[in-house]
Amino acid sequence: MEVTVIWASIIALGLFMYVALDGFDLGIGMMFPFFPDESERDIMMDSIAPVWDGNETWLVLGGAALFAAFPMVYSVLLSALYLPIVFMLIALIFRGVSFELRGKANRTKNLWNLAFVFGSVGATFCQGVMLGAYLNGVSVTRGAFSGDPFFWVTPFGFFTGLGLIVTYMLQGATYLITRTGGALQERLYTLTWPLTLALIGFIAMLSIWTPLTHAQVRLRWFHYDIHYWLYSIPVLVILIGMLMHRSLARRSRFVPFILSLGLTLLGYVGLLVSIWPHAIPDTVTLWDAAAPRSSQIFTLVGAAITIPVIMAYTTAGYWVFSGKVQSDRNTNERSHL
Repeated sequence: MEVTVIWASIIALGLFMYVALDGFDLGIGMMFPFFPDESERDIMMDSIAPVWDGNETWLVLGGAALFAAFPMVYSVLLSALYLPIVFMLIALIFRGVSFELRGKANRTKNLWNLAFVFGSVGATFCQGVMLGAYLNGVSVTRGAFSGDPFFWVTPFGFFTGLGLIVTYMLQGATYLITRTGGALQERLYTLTWPLTLALIGFIAMLSIWTPLTHAQVRLRWFHYDIHYWLYSIPVLVILIGMLMHRSLARRSRFVPFILSLGLTLLGYVGLLVSIWPHAIPDTVTLWDAAAPRSSQIFTLVGAAITIPVIMAYTTAGYWVFSGKVQSDRNTNERSHL
């Protein structure tokens, strides 16, 4: 396989791992308003305490890989999306600080709860807005961003921002099902189905909106030789929705979380198909934006060492802390999958 395609695959993997892992702990933060009891909030935060900061490793990996393999794309997107990136980082800072200080605060605990909620919502919404701006296309002239600094402020960007909020909340609810029990778990089962329907609705709307407004996406989905294979994606989305309803009715512990990741993966695959083979939709291809082959091969050696290490310690962390969280903040019941 060509080294440029390998690097594109690594970046795609890193971004999906970030969405899959950091998505559910951002989702847990956004669900705080639905669970006003502080003891339940303690359980929710304890469920992600051992892993939440490690999840963001994948975002760093994706950014570093983009800089190494496609430096032009890195510079263009950083310039184009400077403001939403800054807003996202500010939200993540507030969220991280509140995560550490909330458990130690007494009189200001509500303040840190709000910081945790708004930090989670703000970071997620900014990520969704950036996704929408990227899909809409970025103006590039002679390898540099040449558009308006507020080009990302569009109805489509706000729509994708709301869609990502729903995606992360579904992941958060289903992840908490695997880590909790009793009345809290029962309410999570109840909350999961409306979130599933909402996400399927967002996927359907995005699948209609994008081809209608982007001719290249329409050609790719309905006129290329592979379009018959692509029709399996909406069928799988419906199938996962049906399986989700069944698993919730049976009160399955792990299946809803797996299915929520399946919905996220299908949406992600659809987006990748829509932009292929462009690094910046309809403007710059992967090969136009790629670093010199010698640079890609040199950095690929480092990636071949780093990625297995990240996967190993991530897997180990989730395995060690796979049990249910108890109401006592100092207790964690260890149970195997």
